[in-house]
Amino acid sequence: MEVRKKQEKTETEGGTVLFCSEVIHSTAMKFLQSLIAQSRYAARVGSLNRVPGLRLFSVSTEEYAKRNYANNVSEYNTVLGSLTAQRRNFLLRDVYEDMMLDGVKPTRDTFHSLVVGSMKAVRMQDAFYFVDQMKTMGLVPDVTLYNFLISICGKCKYSNKAIQLLEEMKCMEIKPNVQTYICLLNACAADGRIDQVYAIVRDMASAGLGLNKFCYAGLIVAHKNKIPLTEDFAAKVIEFVERSKMWSSVETDSANAENVMMGVTDEELYNLPTAEYINRRGGFLSRQFTAYHTAFHAAADLKHVELTDALLEMLNKDGKTPDGFIGMQVIRCYCHAGHIDRGLQTFENHLKEGWPISAELFGTLAEGAMVGYTEKGMQIAQDTLIRMNERNFAVYNKLGSELLLIAAGEKTGGYTTANLIWDMMQARRFTPTLPAVEAYYRGLKEREIPEDDPRLMLVSRTYDNLISRFGNRANRNI
Repeated sequence: MEVRKKQEKTETEGGTVLFCSEVIHSTAMKFLQSLIAQSRYAARVGSLNRVPGLRLFSVSTEEYAKRNYANNVSEYNTVLGSLTAQRRNFLLRDVYEDMMLDGVKPTRDTFHSLVVGSMKAVRMQDAFYFVDQMKTMGLVPDVTLYNFLISICGKCKYSNKAIQLLEEMKCMEIKPNVQTYICLLNACAADGRIDQVYAIVRDMASAGLGLNKFCYAGLIVAHKNKIPLTEDFAAKVIEFVERSKMWSSVETDSANAENVMMGVTDEELYNLPTAEYINRRGGFLSRQFTAYHTAFHAAADLKHVELTDALLEMLNKDGKTPDGFIGMQVIRCYCHAGHIDRGLQTFENHLKEGWPISAELFGTLAEGAMVGYTEKGMQIAQDTLIRMNERNFAVYNKLGSELLLIAAGEKTGGYTTANLIWDMMQARRFTPTLPAVEAYYRGLKEREIPEDDPRLMLVSRTYDNLISRFGNRANRNI
């Protein structure tokens, strides 16, 4: 009986599914017949474009030539390189889909450009999508491409996937190189996995590879990201900085020709804190200080004043002068630790000694001075911004947005610092980011300002424009 009931139930369900499919098929056929009838009538009367649901894709050869931006794989590769250089990496996947629609077959160089662009923009999903597409076309990823993938895993703090990639390389008999191990080391360091980092160091030693400055930088990062922080953190950092000065069997600059051609520096590949400053000129960044840079940056992140002082003393004993990046980290450490006077003195010494200066140096002091929103600190921030403007340094989009977002958090006072930053950006015709403008707008609304105030009206209009582009204005509660 039970078997019979189940059979009857199954037949009933099957009949229901069959009935629903017949209805859907019938409805679709009626719609298609209606569309064909409308199209035939519209063709006779010459109004084919008015048929609802009908899109015409055929255009004249001349119009297509105007719309099309690339005709072959070489031109597409040029477009991909240009988008990456302009930091418009979110368009890479659209260009790839255009290639597919145009019937242009990507080459190995094409996929390398796509993965590099995804790595620079930290778009991990896109990077692995392009590699999967590459495999479906019969192209086997090489060691350089795997290095890029491991690097982007480190940027996203996804060390488990980075380790899986190394195992995949071994299965595919792709021999890892020095860069592979250093990328993996720094990927695990980003997660604070000290045990795994030391295991990679042992693997490098067994393979006859020594440690270079990038390895020691990764060891410093691993100890900084370890939770909880080890008690001997400061001693370990000083030890690694000292060791980085010794001779190593690994060349100082491990960049290969392909990375250089694609604009990928070692600092960017290994996710070091100096990556965005590496191409600065004027002595702002000295590449020989790689371990020092990472150590000072770690001390500033942890507000470790004693470690910062010890590193400065080591640098002085070596007879070296701090570069612009080190100056930024020292000021940041002092200010965030509550020693604003020491941060200001370091800034003054930096200017007096004639060391390299930049907009970021002024911005670091201004940002640090605003910590806690004290009256003294806000005044120092204002004076620093005025001096910055007098030296003709621009508060560009990224720096200005970061400063405005912090200054907008001031709950008391006259909102002078935030207004100054806004005015400096407007003078250079820079538009802050949406979060910065929103915070500034909310801060103005909390104060007793007339609705027809020119500043408030301009900020409101800017906010509306940004909301229309990047968000939904209906979601705000003001």
